[in-house]
Amino acid sequence: MAKLLVVDDEKNLRLVVQKEMTRQGHEVETADNGEMAWTLMEEHDFDVLLCDINMPRLDGIGLLRRTREKCQNPPEVIMLTGQASVESAIEAMKLGAYDYLTKPYRIGELGALVTAAYEKQQLKIDNQRLRAQIARRDEKLPDIVAESQQMKEALRLINRVAPSDTSVLITGESGVGKELVAQAIHKMSRRSDKAFIDLNCAALQDTLLESELFGHEAGAFSGAKARKLGLFEIADGGTLFLDEIMEMPMQLQSKLLRALETRTFFRVGGTKKVEVDVRLIAATNRDKDTAIADGIFRSDLMYRINSFEINVPPLRERREDIEPLARHLLHKLAGHDEPELSPTAIDALVAYDWSGNVRQLRNCLERAILLTDNGVITPRELPPEVAFRTERPMVSVSFNSNGSAATSSFQNSTPSNLRDVERQQILGALEKTGWHRGKTADLLGISPSTLYRRLREYGLDIR
Repeated sequence: MAKLLVVDDEKNLRLVVQKEMTRQGHEVETADNGEMAWTLMEEHDFDVLLCDINMPRLDGIGLLRRTREKCQNPPEVIMLTGQASVESAIEAMKLGAYDYLTKPYRIGELGALVTAAYEKQQLKIDNQRLRAQIARRDEKLPDIVAESQQMKEALRLINRVAPSDTSVLITGESGVGKELVAQAIHKMSRRSDKAFIDLNCAALQDTLLESELFGHEAGAFSGAKARKLGLFEIADGGTLFLDEIMEMPMQLQSKLLRALETRTFFRVGGTKKVEVDVRLIAATNRDKDTAIADGIFRSDLMYRINSFEINVPPLRERREDIEPLARHLLHKLAGHDEPELSPTAIDALVAYDWSGNVRQLRNCLERAILLTDNGVITPRELPPEVAFRTERPMVSVSFNSNGSAATSSFQNSTPSNLRDVERQQILGALEKTGWHRGKTADLLGISPSTLYRRLREYGLDIR
């Protein structure tokens, strides 16, 4: 179904074309002059424009020229002309019109031309989306390894929910492989031949996050020289995966909620409503109930995205997966030259608690590959904390009155409120670095965008 705009000052002809094109399944708007048509084009995107040449106020040639000069994604234009203005129709073709028909014309002929013009317009849009997808193409991640009962249950849930269009929330600690689960859901869905687009909500500042998600028009802000498609548009027909969704600022959460409920949105700086068909998969390493209670995340948005929840357990709770996962990662990292794992190295890997989960295991094996000499990984090539089976304690940073740093084991502390502890950590780090936010983020081991959000949450954004 194409979105058509019929522009003709002859009312009867305009209504006949509207009726017949609607009967053929198209969505049709009408205008009786060029200025009225331009007003409609500023508010909506059209696929095909059927335009008379001789009209009051703004004629067809003037409307075509304005469309080509000012529209970021202009529709295909079919000019409708009388016998006496064939020369004008030829001029229109030189200006970029798709084709022209002379009056009187047959409705069947017009319908075939509209279909061909619409297919050309769709090819242009698809080409633009493919270029955007190629620009964002990531390395294919390894398949899910599931020997434990917990991961087999997770795979069962993936198999059940994948064929539907239900929104899915994936929960679990950082590094457990939530993106792999999202990709598996997409690959097993009816949308598998369409795009899978991912975005880490904690990786971008608030203003950039909105533009990345919904796109922007030319001139929307400083540096926006041309229209940019947002990830919602690029993912149209496919799947959009929002990682660390609870790091999204509250103002943007409301816009996301409306986009999910109405399947429409406006680009930043835009006035045209964009319609999309996107399946949302979200992930978080936060406790959702705590985030809602603390006012960090909207409860209505949580109800919208959490139609179906899949929890990915940490490695320490599924030790049966560690050995096959390690061998799988070794093959991915080293290929056919992958080293062997000695029995003592396997014992060390299985005994370790892996606070960083699969991501930490991958880094450990990457290090071991570089250090091994004889094609066998022994405990000697593993990090000391893994080889000697000692988990590094999570450390809380505090500062003495003289400004020197003091540390204490986080496990041994008994805070009455976890948020208070986190706030004091951030405040102490800020004081230590002289309120230099970049150095503070490095000291705390978090990204600058995450630090900025924490500063706002705890009222520390103003010194």
